[in-house]
Amino acid sequence: MSDIITLKQLCVELKLDRREARERLRTAARDPKKHSELAKLHKPRAPWSWVKGSAGEKEARGLFATK
Repeated sequence: MSDIITLKQLCVELKLDRREARERLRTAARDPKKHSELAKLHKPRAPWSWVKGSAGEKEARGLFATK
């Protein structure tokens, strides 16, 4: 079974506010040209989670690295 990383774990690791993180992810998911993996993986009303080491996780981390 592959490891899953949740938004909660990512926020604790990167010391981010969860509400702000969700807001930034939703905004990024609406722009599929710029953030294709986030747009593809996002499901409304579903928790944000990624397979560890996946392109989606890397894209999310990159989104939070640019404050």
